[in-house]
Amino acid sequence: MNGRVDYLVTEEEISLTRGPSDTSEIACANVTAKVQVWIKGLGFNIVGGTDQQYVSNDSGIFVSRIKENGAAALDGRLQEGDKILSVNGQDLKNLLHQDAVDLFRNAGYTVSLRVQHRSQVQNGPVGHQGDGEPSGIPITVVLVPVFALIMVAAWAFMRYRHQP
Repeated sequence: MNGRVDYLVTEEEISLTRGPSDTSEIACANVTAKVQVWIKGLGFNIVGGTDQQYVSNDSGIFVSRIKENGAAALDGRLQEGDKILSVNGQDLKNLLHQDAVDLFRNAGYTVSLRVQHRSQVQNGPVGHQGDGEPSGIPITVVLVPVFALIMVAAWAFMRYRHQP
């Protein structure tokens, strides 16, 4: 391994809808009304901005937390650590943190996010096994114990074969 960490960077368009959290009936003097309470947020927290860099040399906006049962968690595509590139087509470059928060709060009922996912990849070829390792187990893991067993057997044979 060369000590280098490689990342696979992909972009994705995600559309989240602020959903209802509760529907309640209110009865008052022979009148019944259904009131629907909407989730205020989109189910995640953000960090970053030009005034609060989260990643060195990058003033972008990043997802810091996905809230359980929020719109983002239910959708499943947005992940902690993702960089949000735009909200409803508006670029998030060079924004103060509070300006980004305000943009999310005023984004509307259905919000379109352009996000960048970064996932760490292993160094070297993926899914390839060498000719001498058909099972994926390194050959030394098999040969060293076999060699040790042969040595013990040879020693025992030599030690006890001359005794009458």
